[in-house]
This record gives sequence, C-alpha cells and structure tokens, in this order.
Amino acid sequence: MARYNKDENTNMLFQAILSLETLDECYDFFEDLCTKVELREMTRRFEAAKLIREGEKYTTIVEKTGLSTATISRVNGALRDGNGGYSRALDELGVERK
Repeated sequence: MARYNKDENTNMLFQAILSLETLDECYDFFEDLCTKVELREMTRRFEAAKLIREGEKYTTIVEKTGLSTATISRVNGALRDGNGGYSRALDELGVERK
C-alpha cells in the first residue's frame, strides 16, 4: 500500500498520539480531534479488522459494524497487503488469527 508523505505536521500528530498514556487521555484527544462520525468510522474499521482476523464472514461483519462490503474489502486488503499496522495493533491486543 502507498504510504502518506511524511512531513513535520504529521510527525507532530503521531508524536502527540504516542504521548498519550491512558484511555481517558485518548478519549479526550480523539474527541477533540475527530468528529463523532470520523471516530465511529475508525472504530468500525478496526472492529472489522478484528473480525476478519477472527475468521468472520463479510455478512456477519456487515451486521456487526454497519460497514459496506466495499469498506470491509479495503480493510481486508490492508490486513493482507498493507503496511502491517492493523496486524501489529491486533497482535498487541492479543487477537488470535483464525
């Protein structure tokens, strides 16, 4: 997958995210940074990645997340051929591959 251009402002954003230490700090930061819709969409995509890894079928993922099959396919593509971001995060959380 293509990477975004790395620049000073994006680095600063990611450094800010890495500086957060608690769930409450994350909620505060992301609720300030994102709209409710943006945060909900990111949450649904991450849930889809988890469900794909757990071996769920697309129909089940649509029902559980409300995402379109096109979005689920993009998440699956990122899991399969992406930069490994979803996989690293899911590994860190202990989500088993099926």
